[in-house]
Amino acid sequence: MGSDHTLDVEKVSLDGAIAPVQTGEDLTIDPAVEKRLLRKTDIYVVPILGFMYLFNSLDKGNLANAQTDGFATDVGLVGNQYFLLVMIFFVPFCSLGVPLSLVAKRFSAARVLPIAMLVFGTLAMCSAAVKKPHAFADLLAIRILLGAAESCFFPSVIYYLSMFYNRGELASRLGIFYAASTASGAFSGLIAFGVFQIKDGALKGWQYLFLIEGAFTVAFAIFGWFYLPHSPAKCWFYDDEMKECARRRALRDSVVEIEEKISIGAAFKPFVQDWRYGVWALLAICLGVPLFSVSNFLPQIVARFGYSSSVKTNLYTVAPNLVGTLFLVCVTQSSDYFRERSFHIVVPVLITFIGFIILGTINVVEHQGVSYFTNNSLSESTRALQAGIMVGIANAAGLISTNIFKAKDAPKYLPALIITAAFGGVTALIAATWGLYMRWENRRRNKAQGLPPSHGSKDVPTVSLKRGPSDPAFRYFY
Repeated sequence: MGSDHTLDVEKVSLDGAIAPVQTGEDLTIDPAVEKRLLRKTDIYVVPILGFMYLFNSLDKGNLANAQTDGFATDVGLVGNQYFLLVMIFFVPFCSLGVPLSLVAKRFSAARVLPIAMLVFGTLAMCSAAVKKPHAFADLLAIRILLGAAESCFFPSVIYYLSMFYNRGELASRLGIFYAASTASGAFSGLIAFGVFQIKDGALKGWQYLFLIEGAFTVAFAIFGWFYLPHSPAKCWFYDDEMKECARRRALRDSVVEIEEKISIGAAFKPFVQDWRYGVWALLAICLGVPLFSVSNFLPQIVARFGYSSSVKTNLYTVAPNLVGTLFLVCVTQSSDYFRERSFHIVVPVLITFIGFIILGTINVVEHQGVSYFTNNSLSESTRALQAGIMVGIANAAGLISTNIFKAKDAPKYLPALIITAAFGGVTALIAATWGLYMRWENRRRNKAQGLPPSHGSKDVPTVSLKRGPSDPAFRYFY
């Protein structure tokens, strides 16, 4: 028996064109069709996006692995030039996410994502060609272009997945997708472990690393161009029944209008008028500092253990990344199952907080068993733009993390570890407080309206959710 649901909507699109819809349209969905749709999407879309993000993360983070193989010495970097190269990446990475998210909305993320991959894969290979005496200038230009190419990737994926999944299904799929980023640290460590054992080749080990990872990225970008469907309405592996089911699902739980026109003003309006967006932005940037500290500097942190070779250092980055990947998948699956977000943020961040405290306060050479595994636990147009805005804000944390790790603090990086731990603690505090506030506000509204305490966002029509907290029917998804 299908689930009954009616909703007032203005427009929908089944084939990409805008079409009027009558008020109170029957949005009943056949559970069997919905189950088949989700199964196919999980099989055909999520793994491919995961592999794409894996290559994205490899090309973004391979500089850290290259550094353990004498990269800075070979190209003549001095002082803080290496850290400046890591930092400069985040300037375009943060600032260009919003405008390029508009490109994904206008021309389809299914086209923007492969093009972005092609560009940053090519740039990664170009990194292998830099030589003295102009290596720093060349690398600076490459890192700026790399940041620009990668800036739209994550927000575009969020927007793309939100076309296929509703609010209660998205976190677990994003978790699987984002696990690819964490797993990339393991893959990068393994690739570096193998590549850096090449001692009699014509190139340095770090050059082979850039060439191999960049080439795989370019090859997968070409595959992605022909593979990814433009939208649920044009999805090559959906039949007509599944396409209609996808349209109804979107109207019931995701958007009020499908294929709506881009509205920049509507997307930025909440950031100006609603103080809650300031809280979310603060949470995003505080959460990003521990995240980017690990992703950018894990090989250097592991090198504190005093291993004798770059090969062994890179090999020992594998296990923490694998543990982090498994933990991430479990937490996001649990978050969707219980339809809860805030405390699923608090617990992993507290674990990360404890890990950085341990790293900063004990002698890791004498206590390797304690410290090794504790630092890796972690309307449509409006959605497309706000994904870019919030991801851009979160990415700004990369500017913080890259400026707190300084050459003069090597190899202990004690100030950086303390600052990172502090950001983790603040993140946990904000997330816990915000989660409690949203629960209290939902209960207050339910009591005032004579509704049961269990009444939540899943029981509220999408139209009311779009209007935000000013609508009496609105409920937080906490």
